[in-house]
Amino acid sequence: MHEYDQRIRLTEELVSLVERTEPDPGPEPGTIEHSAEDFSKIADILLEEYSPKRLHLFAYGSLIWNPEFEHSLAETAVADGWHRSFCLKLTRWRGTRELPALMLALDEGGSCEGVSYQLSGADHKSQIIRLLEREIDANPPTNVPHWINVSTSSGQTRALTFVADPKGPAYAGKLTPEEVAWVLARAAGHWGSCAQYLYNTFNKLESEGIRDQELRHIQQLVALEITKMNDR
Repeated sequence: MHEYDQRIRLTEELVSLVERTEPDPGPEPGTIEHSAEDFSKIADILLEEYSPKRLHLFAYGSLIWNPEFEHSLAETAVADGWHRSFCLKLTRWRGTRELPALMLALDEGGSCEGVSYQLSGADHKSQIIRLLEREIDANPPTNVPHWINVSTSSGQTRALTFVADPKGPAYAGKLTPEEVAWVLARAAGHWGSCAQYLYNTFNKLESEGIRDQELRHIQQLVALEITKMNDR
């Protein structure tokens, strides 16, 4: 357990010191973007694996603060066997070829508290395709869709989420909090900075009553790193 000093935290002011946008470098060499047909096939495979009466999504990162979908129910949920981790190394979105971003995914082991959404509507395939278009990073992907069991106050349900494939080309592996913080304090892409992504995620989790001690520690390290960079 990390000791957390409430007086030191990542703020909007600190984020503004490193916030910027960079040109989109396009797909990493050796990868391509998925086609509409690709996404349709992936959605079909997922629905063959599990065809729910109501589609649930387990969110652990940006899908909590920027869901971009309609839902009829949202409740705190726990996914056992998975943990929230900055284990995706991406050269687009919030990073570049020269300074790749680190983004969150679910990695194996531990447990993760997040939000379970019950999506509105009955057209599950189109809903899944929309999620795939947003969340899958490249082809071949490292952030892959997967059905998992999650526990909520109303019981256990099966939900769609996105997990890291350890064999994927963008898998960053197990990094120390210090290694993660160094990147998050510096990397940015055409979607903005990693620091902004961390700030939004941490504060939204806190507002939902979700206390992730590792994320608390990382955001504190990023705050200290940005402060140190700007004191020079």
